[in-house]
Amino acid sequence: MKKFAVVAAMATAFLGSTSAYAVDLEVTHWWTSAGEAAAIAEFAKVFEEETGNNWVDSALAGSGTGANPVIISRIIGGDPMGATQMNTGRDAEELIQAGLMRDLTDVVADMDLDSFYVDQSLLEACRYEGGLYCLPINIHSWDWLWLSTAAYEEIGQPVPTNWDEYVASWPALEEAGILPFGLATGWPISGVPGVLMSGIGGSDLVLAVNRDKSADAVRGPEFREVAEAMDSLRKVISPDMMVPSFGDVGTQLLTGEAAGNIHGDWLQGDLQVAGGVPGEDYECLPALGMGDQLTGGGDSFYFPVLPEGTDPAVIQAQADLARLLISPEAQLKFNLVKGSMPIRTDIDLSAANPCMQKALGLLENGLLPSGDFALSSDTQQQLQDLNIEFLDDDNITVDDYIERYASIIEQAD
Repeated sequence: MKKFAVVAAMATAFLGSTSAYAVDLEVTHWWTSAGEAAAIAEFAKVFEEETGNNWVDSALAGSGTGANPVIISRIIGGDPMGATQMNTGRDAEELIQAGLMRDLTDVVADMDLDSFYVDQSLLEACRYEGGLYCLPINIHSWDWLWLSTAAYEEIGQPVPTNWDEYVASWPALEEAGILPFGLATGWPISGVPGVLMSGIGGSDLVLAVNRDKSADAVRGPEFREVAEAMDSLRKVISPDMMVPSFGDVGTQLLTGEAAGNIHGDWLQGDLQVAGGVPGEDYECLPALGMGDQLTGGGDSFYFPVLPEGTDPAVIQAQADLARLLISPEAQLKFNLVKGSMPIRTDIDLSAANPCMQKALGLLENGLLPSGDFALSSDTQQQLQDLNIEFLDDDNITVDDYIERYASIIEQAD
C-alpha cells in the first residue's frame, strides 16, 4: 500500500484511532464532468489507501444549482451523508446555525491551519461562534477568458491578449462562421457578469457590489460598462448553438468551432483530459487580461452531524477524511487535476501548468470576494435568473437590467 511521506510520518497521530475494520463513508459532490471526476478520484484514492475505508461516491448532476437542494434536503431530513462538497461561502450557513454540521475544531487542532492557508478569508465562512464547520480545499475563480488557438489561426489573426482585442475580433470570426463565444445552457452564464465586473469594472466595483452590497454602485457608470458588455455579448451568442455542458464548450474551443468562453478555472481540468495544451491549443487570460486581482471562492468540505447510534468508526472516518483533504500530497494531486489553486502555501507547484502559474502570480495581490462567498444562496439564485432572462430576451434593455440588478443587491442580506 502506497504511503505519502508526510502522512506516513504522522501515522500515529493522524490515523491512530482508526477502526481495525473497513467502513463506508458516503461523499456527495457535484463534480461530474470528465476533469472534475478525475480530480475527485484523487481524493478517493488517498482516502482509501491511507485509511483502509471505502469512499462511497455520490455524485449529483446539475452543479450547485441542482445539487445543493438535494444535499440540504437530505441533511435536514435526517439522512445525512458522511461528507459533502459545497461552495466556499454562505450556502451552508443555515445548516451550521441549526447545529447540523460537525464542528471540526478539535479534529484539526494540531494542524495549525493559520500557518498554511493561502488566504485566511477563505476560512471566515467556515467559522461560527468559535467553531470551525468546513474546510476549504481549493481556490477557484470564475475570472478567466479562454481562447481557441485554432479559431484565430482560421481567421489569420493573433490570439487576443485582453477583452478589448477579443471583442474587436468578433466580426472576423462571424464572417468565418466561427462562434465568437461558446456557451453551455443553464448556470454557466451566472458567472459571466462577475468576471466582466472584475475585469472591466475593477476591484473597487466588485467590493462595492459583493461586499458592501451597494445598489448605488450598480447604478453607477462602472457597472453600466459591465451591463453594456453583457448586452454586446448576448448579441453574438446563438441560443441554438448552446451545448449541454461547459465541458462541451471546451471541445468547441479545442476544435475551433468557438473562439472564446468566459468560465471558471475548472474548465482547465476538462481541457487537460481532452488533451489540450495551454499555449498551444488554447490561451487563458485571467481577469480578462485587464485586471490584477481575481475573485476567489472555491469548494469546501462539510461533515454533517451523524445520527445517534452511528458506528464510531464512521465518525472517525469523517475526521480522517477531513485531515487528508488538506494534507500536502492530497492537495497537490487534486488541484493539479482540477485546475484550481491549492489552499496550502507550503507545497511545490513547479508542476503547475501555465494557467495555474498565472493565477498564482495574481494571488499575491489578494482575493476579491466572489458572489458565492459574499451573497446568500437566495440572492445568487435571483441574479442567475436575471442573467439568464437578460440573455434570452432582447426586450430587456440595459437600463432595465441595471435597475433589476440594483434592486436585488439592495435587498440582499
